[in-house]
Amino acid sequence: MKNNMENIDKLIKETLTEQASKFYDDLEEQNMIQMLFGLFEGKNKWFMYVMNLVTLIFFGLFIYCLVQFLKVEATKDLLKWELGSVVFLLGVSMLKVFAWMQMDKNALFREMKRLEIQISSLSGRMSK
Repeated sequence: MKNNMENIDKLIKETLTEQASKFYDDLEEQNMIQMLFGLFEGKNKWFMYVMNLVTLIFFGLFIYCLVQFLKVEATKDLLKWELGSVVFLLGVSMLKVFAWMQMDKNALFREMKRLEIQISSLSGRMSK
């Protein structure tokens, strides 16, 4: 299977122009670190910076609530600090899920671009 993919990639690169071939090479599969830093590129990079700042603030507030929870002894205060801890930890979790969804979306867009290039390459080859 891997050999077939290499052959297909070779055929596609042969039919592409040099500029399109470089673009196709940039669409290779990324590792986790590249995908993470890919969140901070594009039109909405400012939004990802804000989301990460909010995540850090929520995490700091979670730690604060957890420390306060361990200090108090009254049941009412325990419930108050525990509820705060849960709310802020859920906030951190939801923001992280949002970031993972964005990484998945970027991977899907990259694969769609690869498919578009492959289709245009094959259609150009068939018309010859």
